[in-house]
Amino acid sequence: MTVTATAALTTAGTLGTLYVYGIAPEGVRTPRAPGVAGAAVRLLTEDGLCAAVSDAPESVRARRRDLMAHQAVLGELAAQGPVLPMRFAVLTPDAESLRGQLRTGRAHLTSQLDGVRGCVEMNVKGTVVPGCFADLVRRDDTLRTLARRTRERPGYEANVRLGEALAKGVAREARGAAREVLARLSPLAVRTAQGPVDDEQVLSTSFLVRSADEQRFRQAVAAQAREVGDRLALGVTGPLPCYSFVEAPSATAGR
Repeated sequence: MTVTATAALTTAGTLGTLYVYGIAPEGVRTPRAPGVAGAAVRLLTEDGLCAAVSDAPESVRARRRDLMAHQAVLGELAAQGPVLPMRFAVLTPDAESLRGQLRTGRAHLTSQLDGVRGCVEMNVKGTVVPGCFADLVRRDDTLRTLARRTRERPGYEANVRLGEALAKGVAREARGAAREVLARLSPLAVRTAQGPVDDEQVLSTSFLVRSADEQRFRQAVAAQAREVGDRLALGVTGPLPCYSFVEAPSATAGR
């Protein structure tokens, strides 16, 4: 059961529609932070679980203040224990529909909550650094030969070929550095989840890290940033709700 969401303009629908933030074990305190569009957040409790909700606004936009409100509510829940976070702009038709999902999905939801208990999500991204071309050419026989030929017979086409070869070499070095980083960081995590990568961002991985190990993980990222900094620019974001490691019950994405 996977939640879908949208960042586009959305319509709440009929009276009684609720905006859903996340699911937690019964007994958590109601978040005090205002929800999306300033709405008061409340908890719907059913069969040992609860869902944090607020009245859905007439429309939902991915405005910074609403995105931050969504995160603030999840942050208060996560500070108390495990939470299954919803993506932004997920709605449910009414309270009874959501209670029914909590009842029927109780075993699966409880298992997932247990799986992220005591953990946070840390996201590490790595982007290509324009490398030291002289060092790259010195270490690569093919590039060294191409550079020598370009010096001996300079010209537009030769320069283009050399530039393309250097760009590919830099990207290859960055991808190699990304593999090194993953090999060092993965043993520090309970689980990992691969995110989208491209020619520039060659590393995008989420790590499920025990809260007690967060500082150790940050130190490891910093050490790796120093180690591969000439090839790969690393950045770490977190702690985050464990978006990448849960499946929330299906609800209606805002339309």
